[in-house]
Amino acid sequence: MRIPAVRWLSPSRKLGGMRQRTVRTLSSLLLVSALGLGQAAQAESPWNNEWVRGAVFYEVFVRSFQDSGADGIGDLSGLISRLDYVNDGNPAGGNDLGVDALWLMPVFDSPSYHGYDTVDYRAIEPDYGNDNDLRRLCDEAHRRGMKVILDLVLNHTSSQNPWFIDSSTGPTSPKRDWYVWSNTNPGWQQPWGGGTTWYAKSGSFYYGVFWSGMPDLNFDNQAVRAEARSIADYWIERGVDGFRLDAARYMIESGSGAGQQDTNATHDFWREFADHVRSVKPDAVLVGENWSDTRTIASYYGETSNENPCGDELPLNFNFPLSFAVIQALKSNQAAPVAKVLSEVAALYPACAIDAPFLTNHDQVRLASQLNRSSSKQRAAASLLLTLPGAPFLYYGEELGLPNGSGSGDEAKRTPMPWDARKRSGFTTGTPWYPYAPGKKTVNVERARASNSSLFAHYRTLIALRQRTEALRRGDLQLLTNPNAGGSMLAFLRSTGSETVLVVQNLGSGFATTPAMDFPASGFTKLFPSSGPATPNGRPGAWQVSLPSYGTGVWRVQP
Repeated sequence: MRIPAVRWLSPSRKLGGMRQRTVRTLSSLLLVSALGLGQAAQAESPWNNEWVRGAVFYEVFVRSFQDSGADGIGDLSGLISRLDYVNDGNPAGGNDLGVDALWLMPVFDSPSYHGYDTVDYRAIEPDYGNDNDLRRLCDEAHRRGMKVILDLVLNHTSSQNPWFIDSSTGPTSPKRDWYVWSNTNPGWQQPWGGGTTWYAKSGSFYYGVFWSGMPDLNFDNQAVRAEARSIADYWIERGVDGFRLDAARYMIESGSGAGQQDTNATHDFWREFADHVRSVKPDAVLVGENWSDTRTIASYYGETSNENPCGDELPLNFNFPLSFAVIQALKSNQAAPVAKVLSEVAALYPACAIDAPFLTNHDQVRLASQLNRSSSKQRAAASLLLTLPGAPFLYYGEELGLPNGSGSGDEAKRTPMPWDARKRSGFTTGTPWYPYAPGKKTVNVERARASNSSLFAHYRTLIALRQRTEALRRGDLQLLTNPNAGGSMLAFLRSTGSETVLVVQNLGSGFATTPAMDFPASGFTKLFPSSGPATPNGRPGAWQVSLPSYGTGVWRVQP
């Protein structure tokens, strides 16, 4: 998310004017079990969500996707009317993108346009529709073979949430312990080097790691933890297939500075929450937003066990280092940034962990703008994203080459979807909530779908290739490129027990050839060339591939 934006315990636990956090002792775990609020005393539940491995997710900002009326604001009914664009349910062909799942940015009641400050976790934002619309969306998506996950913002609420309004009335409030309060200002600064995290209210100070309008919930409070589980249950019962978990690093603090992120207590919370979701819906998915380095991200998969060999916390975590590396590689014409991140992932993630690669999201300047709208670079980025292991995430409009809109705020990253070149661009019959990004006369869905050579067609072809090629969808990755070497050529193998695929990507602006690659093969079957007749040549132990600038080659390896 990251819009600029205490845990109150018994008076006996005060320390330095601030109430200490509880320690998860045996007594606290027994309390959870006795109240029926968790799975602490039960056997660990296993995930059953292998459908996620290889699935392609599509991130949608509902406000900007399709307005079913004339108020200029996208809504759930509008999104339903456009589902055939993302997946029409016919795997045999068509003019749809063909993705496997949708991620909806926040759809709960909120006072802001972005929705990352929730007022009511059990109510759909009125601008978007109602509970029945969400159910209908899930039903229609499922009918087409797609899953639906929701953005779930648990770290904090809106300062207009009734819980916080109650909590801020004073120490005797029934909801006082639901937020983090201190009698004095502890003076903490944001852990990434920003401003204060404590704000004055009614003679006390409350904690909000992002800003004053987003006070942090107190997840040391077992009632708050129980409420989080209940909210998950509520939406799972309505057809939702999982959640994207915003600000997952910041759930429980242990002190100032680095003590505000990645604490042991935070990992304990996610372990407990994940086990509950598994017990309710084993095929659900949780996706963590942990904007950090590879080692930190890897820790959020949790500990491996016989029940959950891929980890007992979050089964997917966004790969932020890879996102930055792909863009850096395409700007520098060097494959090393990507190769280094892939090497880190191989070394640090649990062996069977499911990665969540992406190019850009709603918090970043759009890919097209970062790459100066270069069609060839955008194609190369898409080729890489859709041939990597894990569950790739695609931001709406990225498949069109949609650039940033006007302005420097986050709204410019979340502009309305241009469906055609007409005045209202097919998004609304009224005035859009925010101006369209420039260039919609040529960058729009209608034009993209009419051309077999468009960026959209490139995405569609690669998604279809991924879905019908077991090694691309579910295979392991063996990196063939030296992370410490120069050059623009990135090469790797994707392998299952029955199939191996070679992927080579030229991330440079000129014709290039790989160094000799050592792997067994008797021949190659071409699956996807971006251009040219390139085919691996040489001999076993010394295969080489030559590709034009930003070219891609994918071959099935004959044993």
